Amino acid sequence: MCNGTREETSKNKSILEDYIATKMKMEPTTQLKAEHDSVKLALRILGVMCNRLESGQETKSKYIDELLQFLRVFADRFHHGKEEDILFRIMQEGTARDEGPIGEVMVCVAIMEHFVGRDYIKDIGEALAKYKSGDHRASARIIESSRNYIELLTQHIDKEDNILYPMADKHLSTEKQRKLAQEFETVNREKFGIDMQEEFYELLNNLKEVYLV
Repeated sequence: MCNGTREETSKNKSILEDYIATKMKMEPTTQLKAEHDSVKLALRILGVMCNRLESGQETKSKYIDELLQFLRVFADRFHHGKEEDILFRIMQEGTARDEGPIGEVMVCVAIMEHFVGRDYIKDIGEALAKYKSGDHRASARIIESSRNYIELLTQHIDKEDNILYPMADKHLSTEKQRKLAQEFETVNREKFGIDMQEEFYELLNNLKEVYLV
């Protein structure tokens, strides 16, 4: 049994390593879309957690804590960080034909939505702390803020995948695309690292097994 468990763990780790290596070879906006798939999975899990809380079923606060950590670090600091610090900055530098910033209004809206999302995550965290201390009335606040967050991020991701990223792909020069890829590579390997990404993908897969299977 122990050997089987070790073999399964090794196999899962190998799959994650292959996935991350493949993702890092993708074009920058394709990388972001792949990360969106993981965020959308996290939102589905959060939705099931809300349904269970609402119906009075047991929902371990440990699992909510883990999912919040994924959303704070992977979704926000890692993914949104690459957007705000790299993609959006390069888009705002304009095009090679001096046509001005690319998608200026869309970028401003996206950044604003990132801030709104952070407020929802903060609110969920504060409510969860009360819930863990025994105040089960706080579950209503967890549910409300979580569902607001799910609605916000679902629409946000749709706009980025179908409007903002294609806009960047269409207008950014080859040189700027190369710069974008190089800066993404630095974040992927040095600022957050492969091990961190593996840990969060594994965490998400574990939560998927609990809530979506």
